[in-house]
Amino acid sequence: MAYFDGIPIAWCSIAPREQFPVLDRSPVLKRFDDKPVWSIVCFFISKPFRGKGLNRILINGAIDYARKNGAEIIEAYPVDKEYGKNTSIDAFTGFAGTLYRAGFKEVIRQSDKRPILRYYIDS
Repeated sequence: MAYFDGIPIAWCSIAPREQFPVLDRSPVLKRFDDKPVWSIVCFFISKPFRGKGLNRILINGAIDYARKNGAEIIEAYPVDKEYGKNTSIDAFTGFAGTLYRAGFKEVIRQSDKRPILRYYIDS
């Protein structure tokens, strides 16, 4: 969570993948191996605060939280702006470029515009 003057303005949802069964029902986001991962499934940033670098702060916070709770791998499911126009509805999962800059790497692409990225936490 990110706050401004005590008011929540942004958040990121992260938990063990098992907490999000909808991922395995998606042909694009289905599990492709049996490694235990934590998943970043969405971001929200209030309109007046967009474009100010909060996504990177949220990603770093999510990595730190997952690390402190024993995660070794974090997955994310962003849209890749290189593959056409995206709507604001697409953006809730984040943009690939921001996650690449945070150290995430593409591991598989089951859809042109939505790669599955992973961040490997050093123990």
